[in-house]
Amino acid sequence: MTEYIVVLALVVVAAIGVYSFFGKTVRNQMAGVAQEISGQSSTTQVRDAGTAADNAAERANQDYSLSNYDEATNSGG
Repeated sequence: MTEYIVVLALVVVAAIGVYSFFGKTVRNQMAGVAQEISGQSSTTQVRDAGTAADNAAERANQDYSLSNYDEATNSGG
């Protein structure tokens, strides 16, 4: 049972890490889908999703250590 808890904790931490990089991209893509379903243009949401994906890739390409790991999130912009 302890092993299960450890594995679950690792999966949760990994999911949080992935969401911190790509969460904004996913939110903008879903907003675009909602706009298209309602019959409106999703140009702005698609552009915002692309910008967020570019920002995530740029942040992922930087070197991080224990002293600055908190700078790796993409929530700031």
